[in-house]
Amino acid sequence: MKKTILITTLFLDIGGVLLTNGWDHRARWRAAKHFKLDWAEMQERHELNFEIHEEDKITFREYLDRVIFWEKRPFTRVEFRQFMFAQSKSFTEMIELVRNLKAKYGLKIIVVSNESRELNAHRIRQFKLGGFVDAFISSCFVRLRKPDADIFKLALDIAQIPARQIIYIENTPLFVHIAEGMGIRSVLHTDYKSTCTKLASFGLDIAG
Repeated sequence: MKKTILITTLFLDIGGVLLTNGWDHRARWRAAKHFKLDWAEMQERHELNFEIHEEDKITFREYLDRVIFWEKRPFTRVEFRQFMFAQSKSFTEMIELVRNLKAKYGLKIIVVSNESRELNAHRIRQFKLGGFVDAFISSCFVRLRKPDADIFKLALDIAQIPARQIIYIENTPLFVHIAEGMGIRSVLHTDYKSTCTKLASFGLDIAG
């Protein structure tokens, strides 16, 4: 009989798993439409700056200066920031699932996520993620971004848990592939129900 490996830790993405993506293609398109911006120009400027912004190498103000406010606008930075932050919504079922699994199995919960500093701070505070997450390995804090495998190595170092005892929940196939290559069993998240089923197959069954 095959021995079940004890799972002690969940690695989680935020965008696409616990919350909507914070500032993805759709959110930027909505912003361009709302503020009557040239979409192609905005997108080009974003693509040139978003990686270093998520690694905290330029500030939020510098990002906005480069992408939006490089010329005079009929709206303020405050108005744009409010619109940008309002794009984040919670996946309540997923948050409750993680909370319940943590309570039932005593799991350590560690976020491994690509996010910019101000947006990350807003999302952690707004959706009370700090109430159940034990550590945030966010790109803006560690200056590493997925798909760089070093961010997973750092998460393993901080967790101090063997890879075989971790399940990683992620909605991007490439990142799942990288984690699995490091011995971290992963769930490619597409919806709540299928993720519950996959977690149960690893011994994490909230209904059991």
